[in-house]
Amino acid sequence: MRWLVRFGYDGSDFYGWARQPGLRTVEGEIRSGLVRQGVSSSAAAAQLEVASRTDRGVSARANALAVSSERTGPSLLRGLNGIAPDIFCTAAASIPDGFRVRRAVRRSYRYFEPGDALSLERWQEAARMFRGDVDVRSFGRGLRADVPTIRTVEAVEVRAVHGGLVVDLRAPSFVWGMVRKIVGALREHDRGRLELSRLRAALEGRERLTLPLAEPERLILWEVEYPLSWTVPWSGPNRHQQARERSDRDALWVRTELLRSLRADR
Repeated sequence: MRWLVRFGYDGSDFYGWARQPGLRTVEGEIRSGLVRQGVSSSAAAAQLEVASRTDRGVSARANALAVSSERTGPSLLRGLNGIAPDIFCTAAASIPDGFRVRRAVRRSYRYFEPGDALSLERWQEAARMFRGDVDVRSFGRGLRADVPTIRTVEAVEVRAVHGGLVVDLRAPSFVWGMVRKIVGALREHDRGRLELSRLRAALEGRERLTLPLAEPERLILWEVEYPLSWTVPWSGPNRHQQARERSDRDALWVRTELLRSLRADR
């Protein structure tokens, strides 16, 4: 049977989807775990496919993968959640053979930008430029300079939160590096180094910009959407996942208290 699975992971623990010897990867961890957990008889038989491949340091709340397994839905999720405590599979649905996992209806990302001196108005006015069909040659990596590359952007929205800004981005698909370069463009406009006229020209393909890549650790793949319903829900974290969550919370608390103590002595 072929299954679509909603899954997430802590990107700080992985080297994205890179295939470099000796480095831990999300894909490598899942491939080896499929056999170890009895989800599939072999990595080849699993026919693993993923919806989005994230850069090193980028986390995912709800990526998606397709896998072949004879297990039933609840048993499948239990096996997948036993692969690693920092990979969590939260829902599943049966899909027909030939289903293309990369042909999602929509992908959503969220970026966290810290800082007290950021101009929400300037971030928002630049974000509004990213709507509709745009040429993304200035906003991707590894693209041909002489051929327009068009993507449809549904929305780039910025809102203020305590301690910084949150940027939400939605589109059917993104090219490699596009989300991080869009954030880089918003940053450059806020700092007065990128006028809206030049940003508009780049989006229309009339100018090429050299933009910085925003830090990957602040980015999360928020959702990958399909025209289907998730029929098999997650029963909740297992004991290894719960232990990992407690460890993360404890480490964050210790780090926060250490920094507070150091500042108190200044």
